[in-house]
Amino acid sequence: MWQFWEGNNKYIQGKLISEHSSKAAAISKAKTKLGKEIKLTEDNRKNEKIIWIDSPTNIPLGIIRKPTGAKRIRQSKKG
Repeated sequence: MWQFWEGNNKYIQGKLISEHSSKAAAISKAKTKLGKEIKLTEDNRKNEKIIWIDSPTNIPLGIIRKPTGAKRIRQSKKG
């Protein structure tokens, strides 16, 4: 699930606004909430995908993140 977090005055990941099943839906929600002129920067990390949301003057406004769960470890069959 893609989560759209709006920043408050103290934290970038301040308030959870909405959750979406697709990346495009989360980006469109961010554009309607924060304005059409936002800048998006993608960052891939080990356990999550993050899209940083900045204003045109490079002020951080929030993030869109998708946490990825633990990878399943396959065990071989013991015969």
